[in-house]
Amino acid sequence: MSDYLPEGKRINDRENQAVLQSPRLLHEAAQNGDILEARAVICDAAHNLTVNLGCMQGVIPREEGALGIREGSVRDIAVISRVNRPVCFVVTGFSQDENGKEIALLSREKAQRRCLEGYIRQLRRGDVVDAKITHLESFGAFADIGCGIVALMPIDAISVSRIEHPKERFTVGMDIRAVIRGVQNGRISLSHKELLGTWEENAAFFRPGETVSGIVRSVENYGAFVELAPNLAGLAESREGVRAGQQASVYIKSILPDKMKIKLIIIDTFDYQYNPLPPKYFCEENHIDRFLYSPPHCAKRIESVFDD
Repeated sequence: MSDYLPEGKRINDRENQAVLQSPRLLHEAAQNGDILEARAVICDAAHNLTVNLGCMQGVIPREEGALGIREGSVRDIAVISRVNRPVCFVVTGFSQDENGKEIALLSREKAQRRCLEGYIRQLRRGDVVDAKITHLESFGAFADIGCGIVALMPIDAISVSRIEHPKERFTVGMDIRAVIRGVQNGRISLSHKELLGTWEENAAFFRPGETVSGIVRSVENYGAFVELAPNLAGLAESREGVRAGQQASVYIKSILPDKMKIKLIIIDTFDYQYNPLPPKYFCEENHIDRFLYSPPHCAKRIESVFDD
């Protein structure tokens, strides 16, 4: 298992669990500098985290709670928000509590610094990485790409089909894959749409004459755009009462690869409550240089380039 996983990916690992249940193995992990993971259970008034290790309690002092806390470049909410969540750490030593019980001294900051130096600073544009959604804003999704270090995925990079809010695609805690979109001044931005398949790969699941489900994404004076898959939408003829955000049953009139168009007829619509499912990925590679979304013979070319 990699040392540099998003937080929450390691906590139920058998080896990690075995170490947490044994004081002897915990001492060995401290000597080896192993990165472990357990759940934070309390943040005290001084913003020190108590972590339930199983065989004993652990404490992450406030200044060891996250990269940037000591320097003041990161706010204390980065520590407070970890309560009842998994945290990664290295064991830096041992002490005793007021009752004489052994406690472990932990550092999340040191685990994150190792991740930053040994993994994240080695990432390049086009690398495909594991990530975990941490929170959602109207402008994009934030994802943990290793040891609690978070990168932003702008909303326009989530899928080819446009959405109003990232909650239409993701839920907090969802495990995803992402592409390194940019690396600038130590900040990493992510993309996602390149992993969801080309126009042709998505269109291959549909046939003219079928009636299928979709989501109305926008309504224009010339028709309504209906999403059939996160990376595929078609244009339906105008129909009274249709609103963006509704679920739709649509009849597929035609599929035109040369024009990258799917013509639809709306049969029915109804209100829809978003319940995102884990994404379906077409790319299993660990790096991509280019992603050509449009069909090769289509006059319109839509492409992502990462090797420049």
